[in-house]
Amino acid sequence: METTHLTAIKNKIISHSSLSELKEQWQNKKVVFTNGCFDILHQGHITYLAQTADLGDKLIVGINSDASVKMLNKGTARPLQDEYSRALIIASLNFVDAVIIFDEATPLQLISAIRPQVLVKGGDYDSNINNPSDKKYIVGSDVVKQNGGEVIVVPFLPGYSTTSIEEKIKQG
Repeated sequence: METTHLTAIKNKIISHSSLSELKEQWQNKKVVFTNGCFDILHQGHITYLAQTADLGDKLIVGINSDASVKMLNKGTARPLQDEYSRALIIASLNFVDAVIIFDEATPLQLISAIRPQVLVKGGDYDSNINNPSDKKYIVGSDVVKQNGGEVIVVPFLPGYSTTSIEEKIKQG
């Protein structure tokens, strides 16, 4: 039997088709968007997501689908967890209001559909870079800025990464 808590968590994982309904419900709220693979949730992710949630009223997290993670060349074993597991884990965080899985290499289509007031990325990006071919460019930043929103970079918590955890596991 599924508990009411589990149902509530599952209900935070939304489909692309329900985005317009969600946007309507949240039209008077400051919506914040971020995205990532979130393959093995660690302290760096929690800190980043909590700080991101503090920047507005509602936090939507885009999760790379399994196919999308493969496009990012993070390694042959990645993702370590399937997309639904990763989405469910992120949705279980009380400060996350919605999770949506995307199949594309970047969340540009999703950002264009959501049009958040705030777009957030981690410390390896730069909100001042306007060249899409630059590694530090934040995909969708142009869309957000054109709609009067802001783009914010939250610094990484040093010493935490899924890759380093994966390496530690391999070493046994």
